[in-house]
Amino acid sequence: MSLVELIAQADERGLAVSGLACLDRCVPLLGGDDEVLRPLWASLAEDAGPDDWAGRLEEVRGKLDAAADGDGDGDEAVALARRMLATAPARRSAAELRPWADACSVAALRIHRLLDGAAARDDDADQVGGLPRALHAARAGESPAGGRTEGVSPLVAAELRRQVAVLERLSAHGPTGLRGALEVATEGRRVLRAAVSRRSRRKD
Repeated sequence: MSLVELIAQADERGLAVSGLACLDRCVPLLGGDDEVLRPLWASLAEDAGPDDWAGRLEEVRGKLDAAADGDGDGDEAVALARRMLATAPARRSAAELRPWADACSVAALRIHRLLDGAAARDDDADQVGGLPRALHAARAGESPAGGRTEGVSPLVAAELRRQVAVLERLSAHGPTGLRGALEVATEGRRVLRAAVSRRSRRKD
């Protein structure tokens, strides 16, 4: 099943986890540490209260606002990550979470492309939904036979696979898939932190 189809069919928890996992992988751009989003993850556990998400979202926003040092102002990747956090809905309803999860998916892919340096080589006219045509097709499951993502860099292709893996875990295991989704997000965060470091060295 394609990423687009998985998002379309996900339930409320799956959508929240999908968007949160995208945000978690991009935390290095927001100046947060590896534990800053743990309260939000905890609010998605099976035994969490219905209002936990909203309260912990405000808590996380406060911490990341305090961690922001202004160095990322004018950086498109940082702006995309900030928008993911700013637009997270306070209500945990599928109707509000689905467009957020979809937007987070696209934003995370764009961030990985920017860190990879691929965006600078793009022809803006050959884009669909804010993504290059090849990546848009891969996200919709229109890749060539064998699952190859032609025209997509390894860094971005890996992020696409992680997004699919998170939703598949939640679809297959329900609330018990939360731990596996967090592990996928943690791995992706390490990859993105390394990409941020490489980009900084290129700029120096």
